[in-house]
Amino acid sequence: MFLPLKDDNPTSRIPVFTLLLIAVNVGVFFYQALSSQGLEFHVVRMGVIPYELTHFTTLRGLPRLAPPLTLLTSMFVHGSLFHLLGNMLYLWIFGNNIEDYLGKVRFVLFYLLAGLGASAAHVIFHPNSQSPMVGASGAIAGVLGAYLVLYPGARVLTLVLFWIVPVPAAILLMLWFFGQVMNVGLGGGVAWFAHIGGFLIGVLLISRSRRKRPPGPYVPRS
Repeated sequence: MFLPLKDDNPTSRIPVFTLLLIAVNVGVFFYQALSSQGLEFHVVRMGVIPYELTHFTTLRGLPRLAPPLTLLTSMFVHGSLFHLLGNMLYLWIFGNNIEDYLGKVRFVLFYLLAGLGASAAHVIFHPNSQSPMVGASGAIAGVLGAYLVLYPGARVLTLVLFWIVPVPAAILLMLWFFGQVMNVGLGGGVAWFAHIGGFLIGVLLISRSRRKRPPGPYVPRS
């Protein structure tokens, strides 16, 4: 078991949109949790249900948004506080450097495209699923893929069992990715294919950008 805590990769500017995305996700979660309908209502209402998209229908008896719209709304909905906190930790550690590299507007577009692609991957591999999928993890997986391409040598302070050790980003992120691949088929309510799809889309998108504008030299924090 490992949990990243912080990296030693500084940024040249305040990651405004990374912070804004975190704020939106947190705000939506507390709106869900404190609303009179309850958390589960909003998970069902705004989550992606693959069956609806592949069969061009809306399931009856459920408080659903239009199915295509849920491809976007699902990215900002979480099923539990633990789900939210885990995703926001990864977004903060790795998102600020990707925003620093891409710039604010391009970073948001990148994030949304990765999230949409992750949802599409989940739908493709589970076309008949009638369970709603929610969470920012697909979009954040795209951020992880981009970080792997741009900053493989960055060190990430990581909790490994009971020790905190610096781990090269390349090792940490590849372990994360292969963990998703190995868990395919285990279920457990986790959209493994969304994680895999988002990660690969992040790698592809940032690789095109990197060819045009390589990242600056990696200078670790002292």
